[in-house]
Amino acid sequence: MDTRVSFPTRRLLVLLCTAAALLGTRSPLAAAGRSCSDTRQVYLEKGYSTSTAPLTQISGEHLRLCPQDYTCCSSQMEETLAQQSERDFLKAVSDNSQFLLTTFTQRHRRFDEFFKELIDLSEKSMNQMFTKTYGLLFTQNAHVFQELFLELRRYYSGGSVSLAEVLSDFWSRLVERVFSLVNPQYQFSEDYLECVSKHAEQLQPFGDVPRKLRVQVSRAFIAARALSQGLATGRDIVNKATKVNSECVRGLMRQWYCPLCRGMPSVRPCRSLCLNVMKGCLANQADLDTEWNNFIDALYQVSEKLEGPFNMELAADSISVKVSEAIMHMQENSVSISSKVFQGCGNPRPAPARSKRSPKESGGNRRPFRTYTPEEKPTTAAGTNLDRLVTELKERLRPMRGFWVSLPHTICNDEKMAADVTNEDRCWNGQTRGRYLPDVTGDGLVSQINNPEVEVDIARPDVRTRQLIMELRVVTNKLRHAMSGQDMDFMDSECEEGSGSGGGDHGERYNHDWPGYGPYSPPYTKPSNNPASNPAKPPRGRDRNGSKWNRNNGQGRVRSAAGLLPFSPFSLLPLPFVVTAATMWR
Repeated sequence: MDTRVSFPTRRLLVLLCTAAALLGTRSPLAAAGRSCSDTRQVYLEKGYSTSTAPLTQISGEHLRLCPQDYTCCSSQMEETLAQQSERDFLKAVSDNSQFLLTTFTQRHRRFDEFFKELIDLSEKSMNQMFTKTYGLLFTQNAHVFQELFLELRRYYSGGSVSLAEVLSDFWSRLVERVFSLVNPQYQFSEDYLECVSKHAEQLQPFGDVPRKLRVQVSRAFIAARALSQGLATGRDIVNKATKVNSECVRGLMRQWYCPLCRGMPSVRPCRSLCLNVMKGCLANQADLDTEWNNFIDALYQVSEKLEGPFNMELAADSISVKVSEAIMHMQENSVSISSKVFQGCGNPRPAPARSKRSPKESGGNRRPFRTYTPEEKPTTAAGTNLDRLVTELKERLRPMRGFWVSLPHTICNDEKMAADVTNEDRCWNGQTRGRYLPDVTGDGLVSQINNPEVEVDIARPDVRTRQLIMELRVVTNKLRHAMSGQDMDFMDSECEEGSGSGGGDHGERYNHDWPGYGPYSPPYTKPSNNPASNPAKPPRGRDRNGSKWNRNNGQGRVRSAAGLLPFSPFSLLPLPFVVTAATMWR
């Protein structure tokens, strides 16, 4: 049989092959005989069996996702690689968001441990100072102070506890005890002590200390709790947002594995193609951008407050100092306070005659109140401090702004995911090797209406994304209120005092709200002897908590002379004052 081809026929074949080469395509004869060894090798390296992989390219009429040209992929291979493309996408999202997840998880744990340890050390410091000063007398009444710190822990941990009510209840119990103990020659009924509490607002037996402590502790604890809750919320939102329900498998497969099926495993998708696919797949995440940025900004600003005017470290340290100042103030003014109470509440009954207590029982031989040097002061939170924690947090928060909008760019900037922008003419454009012509679409769900790579139903917003947006708005609102010293859960009770000193002063420091101010403070900072050097605080309205002490705590408590334990603060007073006071009581 003569198999020779005539000259005209040979000439026609040469022209066809030349034209095919000039057009960048292969002739069917060349394509059909091309080896698939490279494709089979890559497929095998991914852990898949090559039993269904063609040895040479075959017709692609069976393909559903890739171009139906000659191919190295069977139907089973295409399905397997489509699933692989989805896994690759989810891994890329997870890997690139790991920084967020790690930051929120670790920072929340470190701040939480630090704040809890501050409260523990504050209680320990008070116990040490008061035990050395009052001895057994303090120990017998320690439950009053233990309840204060128990409630402070409950508040910080997210309990439904009002700081204003906690502090009011503490001062209410304390004023009843101290009043009874500076007047040991009288016996007071529960009703009488309730009358004392009722007059506390007008009498101010502890001076201005309760207001100062409430302002300082409230704004610091509110900010600390808001920051801790904000970091935990950020962690949860990242976890939820990265659990992507991929509905863009076609686009993922076309950009990442259709080149493999075409026999070009080393060709990467064009960057613009990658961006369109990623923006379509991550359209809902991009819609988080505005609220996410507001959330990050609020976290940053609250952290700045904590290292400045709302310093939790200093507020915790100041509790024992402020309580000591309050007790001393009431001791020094006990005669005038008692006289006013007797006028308003009536003359109490004399107490039964009792034998004189021994000095050991009364605490009379105890040393006067002493402060601690910085060297004696316990360290906190495993050797770290608040300034360092805040600095580290702020450094990590800065790059988080715009994360969700920039995520497609971050993924496509990876050389394993897409070709470099300088390789636009030799990248995979979705059909073959060459330049990608469509424009890159915008960000967010609505912008995907013209996305040529991913079909997105813009009329059906993602329910989970809407929920995440609402969660971000709620936590951001809490953080913003915390910047003003306000707790959204207890606006009526706390923001009236907190807003005046927390928000209205724009973070100005008032020396008398910080440890280091006043004659009884530990020497954390050097106090000034010149009153003019300390900034004057704006005038404030009268403290209103005194009237609430009786309403909130008058029921269910027994306050009789027999039930009061001996807590004699006279041991702190100079001897001449004690003698003078004793003469006046006669």
